[in-house]
This record gives sequence, structure tokens and C-alpha cells, in this order.
Amino acid sequence: MKVLVINAGSSSLKYQLYNMTDESVLAKGLVERIGMDSSILTHKPTGREDVTEVSEILEHTTAIRKVIDILTHKENGVLDSVSEIQAVGHRVVHGGEAFKESALVDDAAKAEIRRLFDLAPLHNPAAMMGIRAAELNMPGVPQVMVFDTAFHQTMPEKAYLYAIPRVLYKKYKVRRYGAHGTSHDFVSKAAAEYLDRPVEDLKIITCHVGNGGSVTAVQGGVSVDTSMGMTPLEGLMMGTRSGDLDPAIVPYVMNKEELSVSEVNSMLNKHSGLLAISGISSDMREITEGMENGDANSTLAFEMYEYRLRKYIGSYAAAMNGVDVIVFTAGVGENSVVLRQKVCEQLTYLGVELDEALNAIRSGEPRRITTANSKVEVLVVPTNEELVIARDTHRIVLNSQ
Repeated sequence: MKVLVINAGSSSLKYQLYNMTDESVLAKGLVERIGMDSSILTHKPTGREDVTEVSEILEHTTAIRKVIDILTHKENGVLDSVSEIQAVGHRVVHGGEAFKESALVDDAAKAEIRRLFDLAPLHNPAAMMGIRAAELNMPGVPQVMVFDTAFHQTMPEKAYLYAIPRVLYKKYKVRRYGAHGTSHDFVSKAAAEYLDRPVEDLKIITCHVGNGGSVTAVQGGVSVDTSMGMTPLEGLMMGTRSGDLDPAIVPYVMNKEELSVSEVNSMLNKHSGLLAISGISSDMREITEGMENGDANSTLAFEMYEYRLRKYIGSYAAAMNGVDVIVFTAGVGENSVVLRQKVCEQLTYLGVELDEALNAIRSGEPRRITTANSKVEVLVVPTNEELVIARDTHRIVLNSQ
């Protein structure tokens, strides 16, 4: 089976085409600036040169048609016909309580995703545009939705409920849902496999840190707590998101600055985090460079980011009464040597003993960065959310036939 994986944003669309016989990637790419007359399609067929096209792509239906065209192109494509695509898998951020696992796309599922728009206003509407565009371009091809929130549906009530009137949960399902579930699921299992130990026997803290970030306590192979909340705003300090803050700040600032709900929401999601503190960038690479050049604001931004991450690791060690493995993954977690070093240097009370030489190695494979004497294994595990989506899509479509 060949599976097309789609991750649709409001103005972008990422794709990967898998051959599930050996889980190989045949091609991947990105459509940027959807809605403009200078949209960019970057196509990367495996083992061949990249292809870039600039054209007018005003909406997602055209974007997917362009993707199909390039996948079946005589010179740059990897398929003879679109009929070779036997299933499409979509990343959907929020599945609420309705979806505890990945699901086939049907009318009822689409209606539920629309109902959840308020919980993920930046992500779920874009995912629906991707689903609709795939339906129009590939009618009859089965589609599967894979949810960022599904992995965290194993959390107990004590972890997912907020200490607010329960009527708000009963009426509106106000609770912790988490995100990055496909990543936390993948890297926790990959870590156990790397250590050749059953995931059911391990207490693992997975740190998915990139422009967005979250930490998850994985005990016995299931999520028991996670840092993101009802929305992806809660938890860690991120690239442009504030993370945890006193909720009283919101009405206070709204009153002082005469901000609307949408304006304060934009402030917390798009103009906070590393960007707000550094005044330079939301990109950790630029923050690190600024710190190395002696920029005080960059240094403060880095220290706040690292401190909050380390606090969550400590809290989840307490929540699980111990930790066997700590995993770093995603853009910052996989690539920032200095962040991993600073975090691990302050976890000696847990028995973490960093090997600086191992930490400095750059590799695309899972690897250990602690010494042989370290009581806690610290690993760097590259995430692969697209592969999780492809695997779930393959399994669900086969089981539905």
C-alpha cells in the first residue's frame, strides 16, 4: 500500500508519500504561501534532486492537485498514476474526548472535528481544509485522521481535570488534552526498543521541544500526564507561546491595554515566549547565537526556556515516583547540544550523569548521551510523526476492508 500523509496548515501543506511494504519514503515536500499568487511548492523525491515551483495556489484543493501532479510527473514524479495512492492520512491536532485513537474519515467524524474548532482554532479548520481537498482530488480513496491528543486519553482524572467548577467540564469538556501525542508515543516506544527493554516496565519522560513544546510522563507505555492543556498554549515556554502563566494576568492586561479577546489570544500565542523575551527571534538557533555573542536578552530567554523545561522534568519524576529514561526529541531537543547539557547538569539529584562527548555527537539515529554509571538513561531520539500517521492509516484501512 502507498500512503500519502498530509499535514495541512492554514497557509501551508506538508506531505510525505510512503511505500508501506518497507515503510520507505518515496517523496516528501511542502507547499507554502497558500492563498497567494507566488505560492512555492518544494518537492523532494528520494534519491533525486529537489524540485521547486512557484505559481498561484489560492486554496488547499489546488495545493493538493499540485502535489498529485508533481508526484505523477514523468520526470520528477514517483508514481505512474494517482490511482497508486491507496490511502491518505491526515494530522489532526484536536480529537477531544471523542477520539481515543485514529479513525476513518466519515461524515460523523468530520462533524465532530468541526465541533472541536474552538479548542484548536489554528489547527483543526486547516486539517478540515486538507481533508476536503483530498476528497475532491481523490474521490473514493479512504482517509484516516490521526490525532495529537489521542495518546493522552489514558490520563487519569486527577491529571486532566482543572480545579474549576465541574459544570464547565460537563457542559463544554474543559479539561487537559495535551498535544504532540504521535511524537511522544513514537519516541517512548523507540527509546524502549533502543534500550532493549519492555516499554511496559519503564518510567519515561519525553521532552518534545521545538518551536512548540511539551513534556509527557509515560508510565508503563501510556501517557499519565502532559504539559499542554486544553489547548497547546499551556505548559513550557515556547517559540512564540507564553506557556504557563497566572490566569489573572489575562483580564488585568486586557483592562489596562483595552485588548479584545482575539488580541490577547494573539499576544499569548504569537507574540510571547522566546520571541518576547529575546526581542530577536523565536528560533533557538538565533537565541543561542545571541547568547554566545553576549546578548543579555537572548541569555535570559534561554535560561527561562531551560528552567521551565527542567521544572517539568522534575515534576513528572515526582508524579511517577521515579524515572528510568529521559528522552529529548523534535527540532530543539534533537539539535541543541547546549540545552541538553544545561538541563542534565541540574538533574544530578535524579542520578543523571551526562557524557559531554556523547552529547556533542550529531546523528539522525537514537543515541545515549549519559555515562555508563548514570542511574537515569538520557537519550536523543529523532521523532517521526509522519511515520506514525502512515502506520495508523495503513492499519485502519486494511482492517476496514
